[in-house]
Amino acid sequence: MKTLLLLRHAKSSWDDDSLSDHDRPLNKRGRADAPRMGRLLVAENLVPELIISSTATRAKSTAQAVAAAAGYPAEIHYSRELYLADPDTYLEVAAAVDDRYQCLMLVGHNPGLEELVADLSGSEERMTTAALACVRLPISKWREISPSMSIDSLQIWRPKEIS
Repeated sequence: MKTLLLLRHAKSSWDDDSLSDHDRPLNKRGRADAPRMGRLLVAENLVPELIISSTATRAKSTAQAVAAAAGYPAEIHYSRELYLADPDTYLEVAAAVDDRYQCLMLVGHNPGLEELVADLSGSEERMTTAALACVRLPISKWREISPSMSIDSLQIWRPKEIS
């Protein structure tokens, strides 16, 4: 069994309209929510073995804050492909991961993450900023992941719903 963690970037700032969408930073709430989700990973025994993040500033900052709070011991990998990716792209990135990793976290954006959760679970779930979805997959190799597979379980945490 593999565990796929899908994390939407934390709340970003729109204060500087001279910045491109790709370069928007986190706002105050985002800077507070990201480490909170990292602490949740520890509490739930879900610290990933590999984190791959979108290259967008808000996603990178989220991944870094979550990793620091979770005590993630490895290097974060960045993929331009995950910037505003569709569900198929998230699955392609996951399918290319080395099978030695049992728990993978992808950090990205909506609407792709919400659509991927819906594809995998068959239910519509809101992926608010900094929301974390944990999908248990009945596979032994990442290349076996597909949008039509039956998953073992889905759990979602949203920052406003955790203490």
